[in-house]
Amino acid sequence: MNFQFANVLLFLLLGAGTAALMMGLGWLLRPSNPEARKLSTYECGEPPSGSAWINFNIRFYLIALVFVIFDVEVAFVYPVAVAFRDFVLTGRGLVALGELFVFVGILFLGLVYVWAKHDLEWLKRVVRPG
Repeated sequence: MNFQFANVLLFLLLGAGTAALMMGLGWLLRPSNPEARKLSTYECGEPPSGSAWINFNIRFYLIALVFVIFDVEVAFVYPVAVAFRDFVLTGRGLVALGELFVFVGILFLGLVYVWAKHDLEWLKRVVRPG
């Protein structure tokens, strides 16, 4: 029993040692000549201008989050699509297809919810009473 924990400890020590060795080699081999131009912020080859503390519109994050959700959907559906023939040959094809439809249906309900709340619209209309 203790031997199994020793394996984990050995791998942790080897990983930490390898990381320390690589960091040490980089520290020894790389040139060190700091100057103001090299220590400044680098952004697309342009010199920085203005303050870094600016507010981003929240719509950027909402659209990115919706994209990530549906991108993960593709990542989960792809293995089922690859193995679907094996599911059919073993008699589990309808179960796999049903589970896939339930999964995509739940995500579709999420899309309908986001669409109904108008979170996919870039410019929102403000309705003023009167």
